[in-house]
Amino acid sequence: MTNLIAPSDLPPPLPEPSVENLRLETVMGALADPLRLTVIRKLLMESEGYDHACGWFGFDRPKSSLTHHFKALREAGLIHQRQYGLERRSRVRTEDLDARFPGLLDLVRAWRPE
Repeated sequence: MTNLIAPSDLPPPLPEPSVENLRLETVMGALADPLRLTVIRKLLMESEGYDHACGWFGFDRPKSSLTHHFKALREAGLIHQRQYGLERRSRVRTEDLDARFPGLLDLVRAWRPE
């Protein structure tokens, strides 16, 4: 995957743990939920490095439920989120996770939902 250079006018990422503070047990706890695992896999397989709003995923869930899941992913350190007006857009912290936990994202890519 190529490194994307963010334009300077992008909103800053919402608070997230630094690479040094990523904890395997926290990351794995967030990935233990099938919806969250699906989010990460879909971003890895289909997003091409762009930020995506929760509507892009096509889940038939209440917005409050999705907000909870995306917050859990961000606080665990799995995704970057930026606030664009009323919308939050997400992408996987691929480089950070690969540096901290080599091979983890390969396992997520290989996972197949039942």
